[in-house]
Amino acid sequence: MSVLIFLDQADGNIKKNSFEAASYGAKIAENLNTSAEGIVLGTVKDDLTALGKYGLKKVYNVKEESLNNFDDQVFTQVIAEAAKKADSKVIVFSNNFNGKSIAPRLSVRLKAGLVSGATALPETSNGFKVKKSVFSGKAFANISIKTEIKIISLNSNAYKILEGEGLAEIEELSVEIPASKVKIKEVNKVSGEIPLSDAELVVSGGRGLKGPENWNLVTDLAKALGAATSCSRPVSDSDWRPHHEHVGQTGLTIAPNLYFAIGISGAIQHLAGVNRSKTIVVINKDPEAPFFKAADYGIVGDAFEVVPKITEAVKKLKGIS
Repeated sequence: MSVLIFLDQADGNIKKNSFEAASYGAKIAENLNTSAEGIVLGTVKDDLTALGKYGLKKVYNVKEESLNNFDDQVFTQVIAEAAKKADSKVIVFSNNFNGKSIAPRLSVRLKAGLVSGATALPETSNGFKVKKSVFSGKAFANISIKTEIKIISLNSNAYKILEGEGLAEIEELSVEIPASKVKIKEVNKVSGEIPLSDAELVVSGGRGLKGPENWNLVTDLAKALGAATSCSRPVSDSDWRPHHEHVGQTGLTIAPNLYFAIGISGAIQHLAGVNRSKTIVVINKDPEAPFFKAADYGIVGDAFEVVPKITEAVKKLKGIS
């Protein structure tokens, strides 16, 4: 028996949320008195033995170049075969795009119970109960998994990355890889930006900025902080900003350590995408803006006056000219 953690990679590098999943899976394995093992699909440039410092004893690598292109049906079949070979009774994913796509398919294939969006370690003293957020983060539910094989997808930033010592054993796994039904014609990648899914600091803007010509308020503060930028849905719908920056119920769901909301009223649809942020700072001239109810810190004031002062204060603190 083992706990198997899917380690997501892009361009040959393991993603940050995979380190969270590895630390989380390793702790589950410790509580169950078994071993934590990882699986990586595709060709990777990172040193996989270094994953041992996150508690993994072994990492299976299906070293096939075709797996560098994501196909949820292919990945599901490969991971299912790997799980059977490793005798994995608990399988952990990050609750990102890839994890959300693979985990339900794998659940059906392995007849395994699934809890998506876990926020804490399972309670294993009496059964196997997993805590997750429900109703767009307004409440929590504790769900019992009673199947022999259990699948969990972990919300980003829900579990601290724990580093220790040790090296993981690497085993190249040979499994049957089905032909992909997906044909990739073109790949357009956003470059020169901090990916929102990995960002620990995010500065976001809404309609209160009045137009795209004022977006420098967001980018200047983000640059000073070393943060990613995002926006509300009305901003992306108005083509002020690209749609990949839209956070909310119909956009990206993020959980940074710090989220700045500038000129965003805080409709429930937007809150659903950011309410897992560790600290929320709201700047809005409307004292009745709903976002203030969810904020850790709030400034009632004109963003055009407040934000430049914050940006200058950050630059002074960090010694940026």
